[in-house]
Amino acid sequence: MSGVGISGKIAKAFITSKLTPLIVAAALLLGVFAVAVTPREEEPQIVVPMIDVFVSYPGASAKEVEARVTTPMEKLLWEIKGVEYVYSIASPGGNLTIVRFYVGEDMEDSLVKLYNKLMSNYDLIPPGVSQPLVKPRSIDDVPVLAVTLPVLAVTLWSRRYSGYELRSVATSLADELKKDTDVSEITVTGGQRRRVLVNLDPARLKAYSVSAFQIMGALKAANYNVRSGSFPSGNAEYVVDTGGFLKTPDEVKSVVVGVHRARPVYLRDVATVVDGPEEPANYVFMGLGPAAAEKGIATEGAGASEYEAVTIALAKRQGANASVIARRALDKIEALKGTVVPSGITATVTRNYGDTAKEKSDELLEHMLIATVAVIILIALALGVRESAVVAVAVPRCRARNACVDAPCQLPLRIHA
Repeated sequence: MSGVGISGKIAKAFITSKLTPLIVAAALLLGVFAVAVTPREEEPQIVVPMIDVFVSYPGASAKEVEARVTTPMEKLLWEIKGVEYVYSIASPGGNLTIVRFYVGEDMEDSLVKLYNKLMSNYDLIPPGVSQPLVKPRSIDDVPVLAVTLPVLAVTLWSRRYSGYELRSVATSLADELKKDTDVSEITVTGGQRRRVLVNLDPARLKAYSVSAFQIMGALKAANYNVRSGSFPSGNAEYVVDTGGFLKTPDEVKSVVVGVHRARPVYLRDVATVVDGPEEPANYVFMGLGPAAAEKGIATEGAGASEYEAVTIALAKRQGANASVIARRALDKIEALKGTVVPSGITATVTRNYGDTAKEKSDELLEHMLIATVAVIILIALALGVRESAVVAVAVPRCRARNACVDAPCQLPLRIHA
């Protein structure tokens, strides 16, 4: 019988070593730790670098923009390695080109290559064309209410507050939620923003010899803050700022817009200033149906079936755990009730991406556990208990390693390792 080879010597060393049980236990503990801390996501995470290139060409028609800007730029962009598609939109006075790279290309490398290509050919830009504005985009940067879904969507609604008031509360609440380092973007949809509207009176403008352009210039000059300089004093340096921003409607009314008969003309003399909501750009309503009572929403004496509402949607940073972010956000909203969120406003969760992602990941892990136990039982019945113990140690590690790679193909779920 031939001597023991290298593989046999390695196996014998591990069989006789007293460290082998410790190594096996450490490997199992690392596997359990990896499963516990890996982020859960419902959609597979892919890297698709997309870069927008904006160019303005004032006074040019769409055909001129296409001939002098779009076509030459596309020829340059196609020379970049890794570019898969180039889309262009030529419009009067400007052009938008979207450069899409192959899946898996590094975003920073793609951005550097595109920027270098444009800047190295900057001398070819025709007169009158602006410098290209480059903005990188990725799957995570797409607006959360458009192509991708938000991690968490919370709708604020009330039976007595208007959409304008709800918008103000939602904006303050969004500022608090944005303090989470794992939240990348927050959008507020619905309600009306605050607007200070200036309605000019033509008769008064004529009486005081003031034009609308004078008023625009006066408001712009009054709503301005600039650093004027600094001076040292008492072992300290003091910074001097000139001007300031208009904060209240009364300050807007008190802006001097002209002089008539050696007397200042204030804005309130020639216009009416209204502080209130702007024209709504979008609408969000909360309807109470048969399932409202099941979710703990009182429907007795509700009156109307729909109420004005505002929706706050959160997007997470790449690689963050969706379920953890959603739970932290809901806990913060609960803690802010009574302070930032008044008692008359109800916060209803309209989508919780974290719950669905956690549910599917737990289901996948449960099926893996069932399969592993079944394999161990079959090995124990066929070969013996000792062989089944070896499988019990080896199979979970192999399955956990393969699950991290194959899960996105089998289920709409991704588990990072």
